[in-house]
This record gives sequence, structure tokens and C-alpha cells, in this order.
Amino acid sequence: MNLILFDCHKTRENLLPLTYTRPIADIRVGILTIREKWEKQLGQTSFSLTENYLHDKFPAATDSSAALYINGSVLPDEQLINAIRSLGALQSLTLNGNVIAFKAEKHHLNYENFEGIVKSFTPIQYKGNILAINYPWDIFKINGEALKADFALLTKGRKSKPLSATNKLIGSAEDIFIEEGGKVEHAILNTTTGPIYIGAGAEIMEGCAIRGPFALCEYATLKMSAKIYGPTTLGPHCKAGGEISNAVFFGYSNKAHDGFIGSSVIGEWCNLGADTNNSNLKNNYSNVAVYNYREGKNVNTGMAFCGMIMADHSKSGINTMFNTGTVVGVSANIFGGGFPPKFVPSFSWGGAEGFETFNFDKATEVAQKMMERRNLKLEKADIKILKTIFEREEKYRKKT
Repeated sequence: MNLILFDCHKTRENLLPLTYTRPIADIRVGILTIREKWEKQLGQTSFSLTENYLHDKFPAATDSSAALYINGSVLPDEQLINAIRSLGALQSLTLNGNVIAFKAEKHHLNYENFEGIVKSFTPIQYKGNILAINYPWDIFKINGEALKADFALLTKGRKSKPLSATNKLIGSAEDIFIEEGGKVEHAILNTTTGPIYIGAGAEIMEGCAIRGPFALCEYATLKMSAKIYGPTTLGPHCKAGGEISNAVFFGYSNKAHDGFIGSSVIGEWCNLGADTNNSNLKNNYSNVAVYNYREGKNVNTGMAFCGMIMADHSKSGINTMFNTGTVVGVSANIFGGGFPPKFVPSFSWGGAEGFETFNFDKATEVAQKMMERRNLKLEKADIKILKTIFEREEKYRKKT
């Protein structure tokens, strides 16, 4: 039976701009992406049901075999997996009117029609609670719970590499796990507030102070004297320094110098210049409003702490300041003094004094150069995705 992780239309739009470049299931929350969680739990690879322009990079199922469809915004747990496995054909598992999963005897659905077809299935009400992401800020909001679950999943029955005696550990040694090739020297590690996971080839340099829960994924680097407040995740191949609090970096992104990033989500291939800072709390302590693509306006997050949402391939120059609740699209280049607008469309070039369109060819050239530094290539599928985003966001750039 094929395993297919599907994008709910409404949720996908609510998660923009992060979902411009990926299906929902490829968002990292905790240590793993949602797709990695399901594949590890169910023991099989998965396919995507998402917008067509993404399928060259995130393949759809190619045969018509029976399929299990799971909502890509939902995180797995044992109770939920058992409920899904008990579903019959043409039954859907639902919670509060939202479809969590369903089975079909043949895979014949596409992104445009599947939600209408599933309405004819027999709904089975799920009796438990779920952990899911519906808006970008949910990613850092639930990151602590997701990180703890991933830590238990990844370390069960395994033995950590020993922690060097040069480090100061506060809390239980059982709550720190170092994969082979992980390096930690002369750091202060506090696991009383949550576990600390250090991936293969990752390095925590001397002088760092970390309060869990925290994940430093494979080949990521935490630079000297960094201060980390959990729950925080630094995805694969990230480089980070300065002060970070309750933030998720998807992967291959850099915040290599001093500056503060808090209550934020940073996509892939982003680079934050030295002393880039974001506000994550308003001076009047009121709830933060954030731009929502589906609504076409700012929406109330219901949260007092909400920093920045930055999508893939975006960059900031030195001393850049981001206001509370800022949303930055794909491949934006932001620099200069003052605060830029709270909504920066994709492929924008400029700052507080105004923006112009970041030329597409030049933007892809920058993306290629950054990827080459990690011995990777901007593929044709990536360029197709970026071109689609460039065209879709033209209307926003004209307004700014």
C-alpha cells in the first residue's frame, strides 16, 4: 500500500511562504521533518500529494495501487497510528471536521479534486488529541513537544557517544545524546528543561551555553559562546552563533554571528548577517499579528511572543532589524538601517527605504553560489519552483 502525505488546501495556504518550496510534510519541527517522522514510524517511504509544480522535486505516487493517505500537517504518535491502521477502505479519520487520514482502494486522486472526493467517505471520529501545524508560528510553538518525541524515537535502545569531561552538564546524562562524529567541548549543557540531541558530524564549540530542549542536527555547527534557549532546533548543516530562543532553522541556513533570533522560523538556505536581530515581544505586550497569505491581511496569532517567519533563500545584511511578527518571502534580500515592513514579498531587494524586484536570474545565481559552498547544485526542479514563486508574488511586489 502506498503511503501518501497530502497537503490540505487551506492549511497549505496558511503556512505560506514556508510551503512555497515544499509540501507541508517536509517542514522540520522537533528534530525530524514530519515526513521523516511518518516514514520512520511506519517503516516505508512516502509520496506527496501537493501542488503540481512541486512534484518534480517531491514525487507523487506513479501507480494506482491501494493507498494510505495521511495529512502532512499532523505529527504521528502511537495512538494515532493505531487508529489509522484500523481504517477500512473508503473510511476517513477526522477530528473537528478536519481529515487526518483515509484509505483508498486505488490511487486515483490529484491535488485539485481529492478533498471533494473524500467528503463521500465514511467519517470515523478520532477520540484522541493530535499535534499538528496549521500556521507558521505553530512550528516553534509545538517544537518542544515534537523535539522530545523525536528524541525518544531516535535514541530508544541506543547508546550515546560519551560526553567529554571538559563539559559542564546540569541535569541527567540520559537526556543528552551525541551521535557518532558529534563534537562537544567546554560547553554548559542544561537538560533539566528538556533533552539535548547532537547529530552526526555536528559540533558545539567551546563556551556555548545551552538549555534544552535543543537539537543540533547532522553536520550543523554552534559557534563559540553561543547562547541557546530551548525549545530550539538547528537543522542539518546550519551554522549559528549569538543568542537564539525558541526558534527552528530548517537546514543549510546561517546565523553565524552575534544578534538575537527568537520565537521564529527560518527556512533553508537563508543567511542572517552579523548583528541581525528580531523583536519577538511588543512594547505593549499585546498579541502579535502576522501577515496571512490566505486571508490577504494580518491575522492575530493569539500569542504575545512571535518573531519572524523567513522562507527559503532569503538574506539579511549586517545590523538588520526585524519587527515583531515579520514575514519574509522566498529569495528576498534585505539590508540597510531602520525596520523593513512586516511583510516582505518574495524576490524583494531593499529595506526600510523601499524595495525593488530582485532580478530572477541574479537571485538564482546567488542561490546557486550558496549551494555550491555546501557542494550542492540548484537543480532544474528547484529553478522551476522558484520561477513559479517569482510569478505568483509579482502582485505583492507591485503593491510595495
